[in-house]
Amino acid sequence: MSLPYEATLEYAQSEDQTDILYSFRERFLFPQHDGRDVSYFCGNSLGLQPKSVSYLMDKELRDWARYGVEGHFNAAYPWFSYHHFFADRLGKIVGAGKDEVVAMNSLTVNLHLLMLSFYRPEGKRYKILMEAGAFPSDQYAVETQVRMHGYDPEDAIIEITPQNGAHLIEDADIINAIKEVGESVALVMIGGVNYYTGQFFDLENITKAAHSVGAYAGFDLAHAVGNIPMHLHDWNVDFACWCSYKYLNSGPGAVGGAYVHERLGNDPKFFRLGGWWGNDEKTRFKMQKGFVPQKGAASWQMSNAPVFNMVAHNAALDVFDKAGIGPLREKSIKLTGYMEFLLKKITNLPFEIITPADTTKRGCQLSLLFAERGREVFDMLTKNGVIADWREPNVIRIAPVPLYNTFEDCYRFYEVLAGIV
Repeated sequence: MSLPYEATLEYAQSEDQTDILYSFRERFLFPQHDGRDVSYFCGNSLGLQPKSVSYLMDKELRDWARYGVEGHFNAAYPWFSYHHFFADRLGKIVGAGKDEVVAMNSLTVNLHLLMLSFYRPEGKRYKILMEAGAFPSDQYAVETQVRMHGYDPEDAIIEITPQNGAHLIEDADIINAIKEVGESVALVMIGGVNYYTGQFFDLENITKAAHSVGAYAGFDLAHAVGNIPMHLHDWNVDFACWCSYKYLNSGPGAVGGAYVHERLGNDPKFFRLGGWWGNDEKTRFKMQKGFVPQKGAASWQMSNAPVFNMVAHNAALDVFDKAGIGPLREKSIKLTGYMEFLLKKITNLPFEIITPADTTKRGCQLSLLFAERGREVFDMLTKNGVIADWREPNVIRIAPVPLYNTFEDCYRFYEVLAGIV
């Protein structure tokens, strides 16, 4: 049954008046256009800045000035254990225990570190299965990891493509390909949400399929984390990594994150590269030979926490924790549905929505595939104070983010797009 949406400003404003998350918008800073907030639909590329970031950054600067090196233990958020402050909140977002997650490094660095642990080709088991059209950094990481082990990417990498000219990859095709390749598969490495189409894959059943043939299952959650509730631990996912500058609103180049299931992260014999910050905290300052991994995903850390980089992450996760991933998802479904409803009323522009209509198969992104005039439309949106995202060759991506976007924002987008027609 479809929701009773209406293409009127009055309807949009009435929905905002009953939105329990509406006030969270006031916690963010919006770019300006002609003296007013822009309509910002680019949270799937870079989220907005939480207002609390400047206060927390100044606090860290004062602690550095006050304590110097003693800030590692005496700062309000001691730097020695800084990564621990994120564990509970990150765990809630991805559905994991606090020892299964860690904030560290950046996305592709984490992907390489985790693949060094989880891609251990041997004998006939050497292939990696991934989706065609993955984000380039995933493709580069997989390609170079395969080459490092002496394999030809054309042989070792299996890419699953959409069938018969479709835009989306069927989950069943991924699962069937895993079973077909069977014991040759060492690793299944999928992007949780495809950056181009916005499709959310069935991570639970893909993981089951990977395990059924003896392979590991890992996911790049850059476009899924903070967007769609997940249950990585219960789904038995082996590993995952993500960035935090999109839906997690932690700033450009913000610290990344990683997840490792406890059955592997808590096994000191499971291979990982050693680094000082991944070593057992109780013996870290004894300066002894012999890497002794600390418990969980944190043992994949290399170096000291980049505290100033992490300040915005701390601020953003605090906002996220107060809102709750459940209520955010509920609003996201309705808000994105409203945007979809409005877009379908525009019939004189040559685009189609290639993001799945099924809300269980998408987050808050909608990808508009243009047959022509796409870049022209995108530039007109920008000139009218609407910030969206252009992806070559012909897609405009828009993300009605539930933390700070409103139903009125969606209606204003519709107004501008209709005006371009």
